[in-house]
Amino acid sequence: MVKHIILWKLREDLTEAQKLQAKKDIKEGLEGLKGQIPGMTDIKVNINGLPSSTADLMLDSTFEDYESLKGYAVHPKHLAVANGKVRPNTNGRYCLDFEE
Repeated sequence: MVKHIILWKLREDLTEAQKLQAKKDIKEGLEGLKGQIPGMTDIKVNINGLPSSTADLMLDSTFEDYESLKGYAVHPKHLAVANGKVRPNTNGRYCLDFEE
């Protein structure tokens, strides 16, 4: 099993209302991929960080193996969400992939 964890910072120029909407849109878009990406076994997006957090959103996804993760990275449905909802609203991204 492979875990794919992403932390994002939202763009600083977004208003609080825009940030809230962006979080909701990103969560809906990414979690909507569940069952549509071969080898993905779970996907969750947390948008409710505590005030002590230094990131705005977290993706926690699980794949059967590393090949499945590589397939996810280039899957058209994932790219549509990444290019349409995630990248336009974020300016910082940290990734940790690991095997469990």
